[in-house]
Amino acid sequence: MANERQFKLKTNFIATRNVKEYRATIPAWVTKSDVVLEIGCEWGTTTAQIAPFCKEVIGTDISLECIERARERHPGIEFAVLDAFDVRAALDLGREFTKIYIDVSGLSGYRSLLDVIALLTSYATVLRPEAIIVKSGALKQFASQCVAWHGEQTRAAARTKEAADGE
Repeated sequence: MANERQFKLKTNFIATRNVKEYRATIPAWVTKSDVVLEIGCEWGTTTAQIAPFCKEVIGTDISLECIERARERHPGIEFAVLDAFDVRAALDLGREFTKIYIDVSGLSGYRSLLDVIALLTSYATVLRPEAIIVKSGALKQFASQCVAWHGEQTRAAARTKEAADGE
């Protein structure tokens, strides 16, 4: 039997297809009491958009050059070099992150779907944020096709969705 605890995470996963959708989530998901981690911040543009909505934000990227440019462009915001797949390094930042934003190149393709799911599960398990917002068209498409089974009413809901999609 599988470890049931691994599937009882309380983290919400929000999948977005592109930068416009990714950034549109900020006012809907980020609150003044949040401590936010952005992974894959590049030059800090989205991190700077998150900043006014939260208590604290840290933008991270694997590229030192990107982090240096982000620091130049947004001197009042904290930025750090971080490999997205090094969850331990994120933990070492020493914050209790309530929201995590992830925009890592290469995560939108269908071939990266398992990597995205593994990454989200790792962050949810280790850091336990309320929500992780990720830019991944593949995950958004996959999630839109998923229906959690709750008995016969689940099949009826799926039929209703199929009918609506066919219009």
